[in-house]
Amino acid sequence: MNVSGLYEIELDDVTWRKSSYTANNDQCVEIADVPTSPAVAVRDSKNPHIPAARVSSTAWSSFVQAAKQGSLRPA
Repeated sequence: MNVSGLYEIELDDVTWRKSSYTANNDQCVEIADVPTSPAVAVRDSKNPHIPAARVSSTAWSSFVQAAKQGSLRPA
């Protein structure tokens, strides 16, 4: 998947969602499905005006699974 092409897709009408683990303090990550693409957009809920990062759905699923398993390592 060409990730740079994902940034050409508008996100004006997407539905952003937060984790069910999020407290109601707007300090979380939000994701949305990128229209017409097997990808997700990821943004900071307290800074929604900053462009969202975009990754393949497969990469996002791998990240979430690693986070759940506690297998993420610091860079």
